[in-house]
Amino acid sequence: MKKHRSIPFLIFAFIFAQFAWMGLLGLWIYWYVSNYIIFEKVGDQLSTQIAIDSPNVFVFVGGIILIVSVAVAIFLFFRNLTVQIQLTKLYDNFIANVTHELKSPLSSLQLYLETLYNKDIGPEKRIEFIEIMMKDSNRLNKLINSILEISRLEQKRIAHNFHIYDAGKVIPELIENSFSQFRVPVSSVQFENKAHCKCVIDKDAMQIVFDNLTDNAIKYSTEPTGILVGLSCKLKKVIIEFSDKGIGIDPNNLKKIFHKFQRIDNKNVPNVKGTGLGLYWVKEIVKFHGGKVTAFSEGKDKGTLFRIELPIYKTSKRIYINSLLRSTAKKEKAMENTDGD
Repeated sequence: MKKHRSIPFLIFAFIFAQFAWMGLLGLWIYWYVSNYIIFEKVGDQLSTQIAIDSPNVFVFVGGIILIVSVAVAIFLFFRNLTVQIQLTKLYDNFIANVTHELKSPLSSLQLYLETLYNKDIGPEKRIEFIEIMMKDSNRLNKLINSILEISRLEQKRIAHNFHIYDAGKVIPELIENSFSQFRVPVSSVQFENKAHCKCVIDKDAMQIVFDNLTDNAIKYSTEPTGILVGLSCKLKKVIIEFSDKGIGIDPNNLKKIFHKFQRIDNKNVPNVKGTGLGLYWVKEIVKFHGGKVTAFSEGKDKGTLFRIELPIYKTSKRIYINSLLRSTAKKEKAMENTDGD
């Protein structure tokens, strides 16, 4: 209940603070103007022996600046406080989602291990149980690694493995790997490849991008998954358009989906699991490549299109791209020296 009451309280406090500083500003102006009027009316009638300074315009302006500065400080304080409360709420949701994601495979592992320990099971069933446990352990490992990778991305400590590739070859290869991993039928995929340019990417990182987009398309499709991928090179950019025929996204939420821990609730798909990190991860990886990702959707049941733009090698963002290549070369040279020792 305290969390629900905190937002109205902040709004009330903010409004009260605004009225307070506006009242203070009004009193300041009233004081200055009234003193100025009094001085204008009776100043000439006062004795010359009485030294009265006329209202100073610099004091007036300085007072207004001080009051406005206080108002701006109050506004920034409440704004940052509201942002922190929102982040805390998202973090709580993330913890709840991660806990659920961890409990499911752990419970499954525990159940099958107890069954294997307490019961005499035939060889075929034993192999089946072991395969399921391996699948659950891989799921756990993937979840833990995803959280660790997010931390490395934010601290700019990810491993550099950037190389020059033919965009028309490497990107389809990565996307096909994702389709194979998630068992997307070939019949439900349309691919248009018109890319004839080079790009600089980290294949492992970009594989994560397409894995998340593919997983997202599957999770948010009520009908059999349908995916259209378009690949082209224009305006100094490699453009990848990844669209699905899923439930779509409300236009008001298109920017929110890339926020950390953010998950858009949809009653049409009640069983979707996740941590709210997938699309945030996509955004951060693409950004680290010197590119950007945007989402488009016409609304409910209209599907979603993700558009990724990456720099074309030697055409766009040359200084930044060369710095990525140098970092990779430096890392590889250090590894060679370590192996030599």
